[in-house]
Amino acid sequence: MEKRTTIGILAHVDAGKTTLAEAMLYRCGAIRKAGRVDHGDAHMDTHSLERARGITIFASQAQLQLGDWKAALLDTPGHVDFSAEMERTLWVLDYAILVINGADGVQAHVRTLWKLLRQYRIPVFLFVNKMDQPGTDRAALLAELKDALDGRCVDFTADRARTDIWEDVAVCDEALLEKFLEEGTLSAESIAHQIKKRQLYPCYFGSALKDEGVQEFLDDMARYMEQPMYPAEFGARVYKIGRDEQGNRLSYLKVTGGSLKVKQLIRGETDGESWEEKADQIRLYSGGSFEAVQEAPAGTVCAVTGLSRTWAGEGMGMEGRGPVPALEPVLTYQLLPPDGCNLQELLQKLRRLEEELPELHVVWQEELSEIHVRVMGEVQIEILKSLIQERFGVPVEFGAGSIVYKETIENVVEGVGHFEPLRHYAEVHLLLEPGERGSGLVFESRCSEDVLDRNWQRLILTHLAERSHPGVLTGSEITDMKISLVAGRAHAKHTEGGDFRQATYRAVRQGLKQAKSVLLEPFYEFRLTIPADKLGRAMTDIQKMTGTFSEPENENGQMVLKGSAPVSQMQGYAAEVTAYTRGLGHLSCALKGYGPCANADEVIAAMGYDSEADILNPTGSVFCAHGAGFYVPWNQVFSYMQVDGVLRPKKEPKEAGLETARRSQSSLGAVDPKELDAIFERTYGPIRRDRQGVGRVERSFRKEPEDTGKREIKLRKKEKEYLLVDGYNIIFAWEDLKALSEINMEAARGKLMDILSNLQGALGCTLILVFDAYRVEGGTREIFKYHNIHVVYTKEAETADQYIEKTVHELGRKYQVTVATSDGLEQVIIMGQGASRLSASGLRELVEVTGSELRETMEQKPAGGKNYLFENLSDEVRGWIEEILSAEE
Repeated sequence: MEKRTTIGILAHVDAGKTTLAEAMLYRCGAIRKAGRVDHGDAHMDTHSLERARGITIFASQAQLQLGDWKAALLDTPGHVDFSAEMERTLWVLDYAILVINGADGVQAHVRTLWKLLRQYRIPVFLFVNKMDQPGTDRAALLAELKDALDGRCVDFTADRARTDIWEDVAVCDEALLEKFLEEGTLSAESIAHQIKKRQLYPCYFGSALKDEGVQEFLDDMARYMEQPMYPAEFGARVYKIGRDEQGNRLSYLKVTGGSLKVKQLIRGETDGESWEEKADQIRLYSGGSFEAVQEAPAGTVCAVTGLSRTWAGEGMGMEGRGPVPALEPVLTYQLLPPDGCNLQELLQKLRRLEEELPELHVVWQEELSEIHVRVMGEVQIEILKSLIQERFGVPVEFGAGSIVYKETIENVVEGVGHFEPLRHYAEVHLLLEPGERGSGLVFESRCSEDVLDRNWQRLILTHLAERSHPGVLTGSEITDMKISLVAGRAHAKHTEGGDFRQATYRAVRQGLKQAKSVLLEPFYEFRLTIPADKLGRAMTDIQKMTGTFSEPENENGQMVLKGSAPVSQMQGYAAEVTAYTRGLGHLSCALKGYGPCANADEVIAAMGYDSEADILNPTGSVFCAHGAGFYVPWNQVFSYMQVDGVLRPKKEPKEAGLETARRSQSSLGAVDPKELDAIFERTYGPIRRDRQGVGRVERSFRKEPEDTGKREIKLRKKEKEYLLVDGYNIIFAWEDLKALSEINMEAARGKLMDILSNLQGALGCTLILVFDAYRVEGGTREIFKYHNIHVVYTKEAETADQYIEKTVHELGRKYQVTVATSDGLEQVIIMGQGASRLSASGLRELVEVTGSELRETMEQKPAGGKNYLFENLSDEVRGWIEEILSAEE
């Protein structure tokens, strides 16, 4: 079986990385002559901009035979401004070659590369280049590598005795040490295994330009690599999108399982939409040329045509979504097109360019009619200008740059998102926890499949990862957080995938509104070399920048300051260093990461972001009532949610509906009956007070012809009358019951039941008292008779409003039904179902009037027979009761 591997070559700019790649290709017979960067004929630098500037801008690929290995060599950019392009290649590497400039040692960007290699768990071979230059010291450089990178860096240079190498290798691992002490030797397989596990880092010293040490380096790489194991199932990882000279779109990918054949159907997902396309052509690139093949087995890095919707980082087949890039631009610039340029056409062209350079984050600001892009630095700006001119024929400029901020949180919160317009349903609960600096966003599910099916859980996690989420301070992207799915609910018939996308996004935003947010700004890790007499000036400058630094070091008569400072403060400082040191000073910077912003209040005020006005990223949720969705602000969502939250206390049985009752009561007295009528008319049309219907009470109030002012009461008797009472709504509306409930809720419920029993005895109707218990986990509906009234505790996930609405719908067409509640929304629904409404205050007045009359009537009650209060009331009292009832309608 042919052994395949993918090797990436990385370095800080000017370390001689491309020169080493050319020497490797030449030594392996892939090219006849090694090119040179300064001559503009390097085999791996194929773009005109690369040849003109003498730097690698785009990652390129070459094929070489390394011993019995068939290897794909990926050359990556070394300049900091193009480090995002470099990072994308790490997604598909089996091994990496880290090139160190022997004249400069370990620089800031080298440390960044080392951190990335550790993050992606990539085994590393080190090649210390330019050892032919005067002043280079191999022993000192090896000591620096051990100190700055890893103590397991071992000198493997060929002029050392093999036994010496084995001794240094053996001390990196206890098992190897025991084996070496027993046998006096180490096998190539055991060394290769240690390298693969990142327990050993072989170091080689030489000169790529003079072809010194290159062959020994290649021989050892072939000896000390392990064959990756690939599954039989098809999988692939896209790491780059490009275009050939004819404009054909190329998807650069590595086959990570099975094989890829020409015309094979490939499935993927872009922006939540699934797609299926054919691989028209499979190309193996080597520099600017390629070989078309019919099949690419696992381990092959190739470019595929015919795929129009792929994106960098996409996983195909068995592969999941790619990792979130660690290196991103920290500066954003306004793009300035020429006069008369069609901005929308230019925007679409830039979108195509963004496929190849996703770090650009092209943004169209509608309100300002401006295009903004993100870049890593000034060199990338110059390349972009040339690239846009070359590709699209549009000369552009860039405005002043500004910092790309981010946001995180300091405390743990639970975010709730609910999306329930008509015939849609989804609810999502997310736990938002602060993470370590630089950790990015981490997603997981802690939700039981008994609560939410696995497929819905996976969909929610996909929606969390598919986009960046804006914070609530400045609208900047959030980071350094762990977001866990803890609960959710779907509907068997009405839930669609898009419902969970909406609920997920809203849950994140609702959680951020509750949390204590922190504004983050990017920091540079710097190395400042200056003459000794300028040290005081440099230290003062760094302190003014709110930066930090370690104790100054003396290197060959120059002072070195190492530390970190905000990017916003260090912009333009390199030129300032050159000026005040008369060209003797040097500043090198690498992105360290994000930290708290020192002037956060000032930045937030200047950006003027209003999270509530951001209609594209709502913080509230959508709920449904009577067939129509309505928006609930973020700070009221917990009162409406239908799933228990993990950070909210569980409700005890029969106490579970209290919060809903309080929420209903919050609008008590604030709802004008005229306003309710207006809402009803907008929804259902004009209200007809005298409309006919079986079982309707018909009341008329008119003056006598003589205009005496007396009221004539005309009642049409019904076969049966019902009074439904929203229990907790009434308890919290009546001051005496509310005060009692704060001491003992059971006593408040008992007193209300006694009061309503007396009222039922006076009115002779069927009285149903309903209590919310919809938060009782696993609860079933409970109905029992208390004296002469019926008491209902609703089941899990059923509110009192829902039970009452359903009951009114069933009874309202046959019987007279009145509902006692002061929930404004419920009153509108009641009117739509054809029932009468009675407010909490109206019910209280009715209780007082009937109670007084009941005492008088009972004293005069004749022996035997039924004697309902309504049939024995005086005309005056009957008028009072009718007035109360009619006023509520």
